Amino acid sequence: MHDGGFLIPIAFFAMIAAIVLVPRYYRNKERQEIQATVRAAIEKGQAMPADLVEAISRDVRPAASPQRDLRAGIIWLGVAAGFAAFGYALSWVHQEAGHATPVFLGIAAFPGFVGLALIALGLLGLSGPKK
Repeated sequence: MHDGGFLIPIAFFAMIAAIVLVPRYYRNKERQEIQATVRAAIEKGQAMPADLVEAISRDVRPAASPQRDLRAGIIWLGVAAGFAAFGYALSWVHQEAGHATPVFLGIAAFPGFVGLALIALGLLGLSGPKK
């Protein structure tokens, strides 16, 4: 009998894809609506306020800074700690899954080292070119 256990990995990867793709979709949709509004205003001959033109043309991402690197590094370390804790909890609850702890520690190493690198960049103040 088939228990549907294959749905769990599919749901996991679908969740990751949704977390990445849904915000991008809505951001793109918002940009398209703003562009359509500006286009309609230009076609009607309305003057565009300087503030609106500046808001549309500026980069929406915040500038790189040591504080931003520190914040991102701490978040990545939190993700790594979460993976490590999940592996430990899984082996603690299910004794036959005791081999899960080293696997999850290996998975946790990737975001952990990214977090450490970002924290080092933040502490050294090497966030990129100054604007």
